[in-house]
Amino acid sequence: MDRQAWLLERFEEHRPRLRAVAYRMLGSLAETDDAVQDAWVRVSRADAEAVRDPAAWLTTVVGRVCLTMLRTRERRREEPLDAYAYAGAPGDAYADGAAAVPWTAHRMPDPLIGDPGAHDPEQQVLIADAVGLALMVVMDAMAPAERLAFVLHDMFAVPFEEIAPLVEKTPAATRQLASRARRRVRDGAPEPDADPARQRAAVDAFFAAAHEGDLDALVALLAPDIVLRSDGGAKRPQLSVVLRGAHEVAGQAVRWARLSQYVHPVLINGVAGAVVAPHGRVVTVMAFTVVDGRVVAIDSLSDQQRLDGLGLAY
Repeated sequence: MDRQAWLLERFEEHRPRLRAVAYRMLGSLAETDDAVQDAWVRVSRADAEAVRDPAAWLTTVVGRVCLTMLRTRERRREEPLDAYAYAGAPGDAYADGAAAVPWTAHRMPDPLIGDPGAHDPEQQVLIADAVGLALMVVMDAMAPAERLAFVLHDMFAVPFEEIAPLVEKTPAATRQLASRARRRVRDGAPEPDADPARQRAAVDAFFAAAHEGDLDALVALLAPDIVLRSDGGAKRPQLSVVLRGAHEVAGQAVRWARLSQYVHPVLINGVAGAVVAPHGRVVTVMAFTVVDGRVVAIDSLSDQQRLDGLGLAY
C-alpha cells in the first residue's frame, strides 16, 4: 500500500473521533466538517513515515486546526461562539491572560438531537459520544488554549507533552490550563443524573407543571440556583437571555404554558430534552441538566434560521 492510500485509510478509520474532537472544540457542526476537511489537507501533505500512533497524531492535527479557527474568531470578533464571555468573578482572568467579563451575550452551540431513524453512521457516533450542551456552553467560554488543553487531555487522553507544542507552552503550563478549565466545568456544568429515566421524569414534570401554570410545583422541581440560557438569534434578540434562580425560571416557564402541548421528548447531546413544534414547525430546542432529580440548567435554542437548518420534522 502506498503512503497516500495508507494515510487515507487511517484518516477514514479515525474520522468519527476527529469529528468528535472538532465538535467539542468548535460547537458548530458546519465548522466541525470544515476543520476535519482542513485536517485532511494537512495530513495528505505531511511526512507520515515515522508516525507510530495514527490516532494520537491525527487528533493533534485536528486540534491545531481548531485552535487556529478559535483564535481567528477572537481576532475578528466573529459569530459563532465568541459572543460568549466567561461568567466568572469580575476581574478574573483567562488562563492565557485574557480578561474575563460577565456573561452578556449568547450563542448556543449546535445541538446534537438523537434521532433513532437517522442513517448517518458518523452523526450517530457523534450523538452517542456527545457531551451535554451545558458543558459545551461552559467550554465555549474558555480561552482557545485552555479549551484545547481540556478537550485533548481530559476527553481524548492526549498527554500534556503532546499538547504543549500546540499552545506554545511548557507541559507544566499546559497542565495548568487544563486544571483551570476543569474547575470551570465543575462549577458551571455539574454532572447530570446517570439514569435517563430520572432525567426524563423531571423534564416531563416540568412541562406538566408549566401546562397547569403551577408555579409552586415548578419551583420545587428547579434547583434554587438554576440557570436558563436562551439564544434567539439575530432576528429574535428578545429571546436571548440568561435567567437565574428558581422563581425567575418558573415564572418564565408559566409564560410558555401554551406551548407545552407541542412538546416532543428527545435526547439532546445525550441528556433529556424537548423539541417544541407547534403545528409541525420547530420553534425551540431545549436541553435540561438534571441533578438529583432537580433541574439545574436549561439551555434553549430559538434561533429560527438555525432551527430550520436542523431539518427536523414533527
